[in-house]
Amino acid sequence: MKIRMIRDKDFYKKVLALMLPVAMQQAINMGVNMMDTMMLGNLGETALSASSLANQYYMFFTIFCLGIIGGCSVLTAQYWGAGDKKRVRETFNMALWISFALCLLFMVVTMLFPEQIMTIYTSEADVIREGARYLEITAFIFILHGTSLVGSSLMRTVGKPRLGLVVSIVSFFVNVFFNYVFIFGKFGAPRMEIAGAALGTLIARATEFLITFIYIFVIDKALELKPKHLKRPPSVAMIREYFRIGAPVLISDALLGLGGNIVSVVMGHMGTAVVAANAICMVVDRLCIVVIQGIANAAGIIVGNTIGSGEKEKVQEQGQTFYLMSLIIGVISAVLVLIIGPMTIGLYTVTEETSLLTKEMMYAYTVIVFFQCIQSVMTKGVLRGGGDTRFLMVADILFMWLVSVPLGAVGGLVLHWPAWLVMICLRIDYMIKSIWCISRLLSGKWIHEADGIRHRIKKAA
Repeated sequence: MKIRMIRDKDFYKKVLALMLPVAMQQAINMGVNMMDTMMLGNLGETALSASSLANQYYMFFTIFCLGIIGGCSVLTAQYWGAGDKKRVRETFNMALWISFALCLLFMVVTMLFPEQIMTIYTSEADVIREGARYLEITAFIFILHGTSLVGSSLMRTVGKPRLGLVVSIVSFFVNVFFNYVFIFGKFGAPRMEIAGAALGTLIARATEFLITFIYIFVIDKALELKPKHLKRPPSVAMIREYFRIGAPVLISDALLGLGGNIVSVVMGHMGTAVVAANAICMVVDRLCIVVIQGIANAAGIIVGNTIGSGEKEKVQEQGQTFYLMSLIIGVISAVLVLIIGPMTIGLYTVTEETSLLTKEMMYAYTVIVFFQCIQSVMTKGVLRGGGDTRFLMVADILFMWLVSVPLGAVGGLVLHWPAWLVMICLRIDYMIKSIWCISRLLSGKWIHEADGIRHRIKKAA
């Protein structure tokens, strides 16, 4: 099949309108992480490694939230494209109910077992102790951040992408200021070091929560969502539809999150120097893939809206266009990692061994980020927006859990391969999924309408 690329300027304007706020939001979030890493890096490799590993656990929680968002955004995008506000509100309601239950579970587990959680990631006593201090404070963040993240992210699917950006900008300044105050004990505050970073993050997340829900419930007039809508449990029909299209996304993202944590576990047991090197690499990697995440988000929303309007022919052309865009952005991102990566090492106070490891791992990330772009735009954007969630769940299970995780674990923990080679093994599923998803795109079998949309299209026909 010949791949077609859309030439309509209005299409690209719409992509930019959705992509830029998300990309800027992610850049700001990564900027916060970079500032945290740099501040804690001044306290030594133990604090840097502890916060990095503790945040991997928090990222595991975030992946669950993104799974809820991803599953529900497929429905909200299609319903919004069809002009069905009632079903959009009902989907919001369901997403917030599910996220609250998840947040409560993580909060309780983190409060009760902080040291046991850190033991999963590392066997070094100093790192466990410092990481547990961090987790004890961040336990209170889950409900605040989880619900506000779900709320602001779903607002993108109804044409409000700037909410997340505004929230992130405010959060950035709040977080950096209070981190500086409590990590180093400025302006009369106690010097709390790694616990100060956790407290600064808690204050920032509380600010995010307030801004998000004041906007959704009070300021926004398009969706007209009110607190009274949240009092009613989701209908049986909506839950059934979520499990048909949305639940595979939650399962898929949960497995990906768990797999990402396996990466941290493997690296954590390869030594503090490897953990610190990977923490530095991840900051650069994440800063360079913000555009990737923005494109993927835009792809999911645009494809979902188009399906909701019943234009299948147009959907296929949009999917192929996003694939070509992912190739271009992938090459640019890889070049940026290659150029910027080694230059950032001097910003950290690390040993010569860690510096050398970081340089080697940066080259591995150059390859990884190219394939990450293609598979992210396909799996998190086009195919997910098309409702092809069961196919994606199977792909994630097969390639991560039958190839990447076993290969990386054996290479890192048994055969003691170099850290850069272990990292490529742990991310080799990106390469396989890139090829797999392109084949699926060209087959045209990835377009699935939600039940309400399908019935409306049949009635119109």
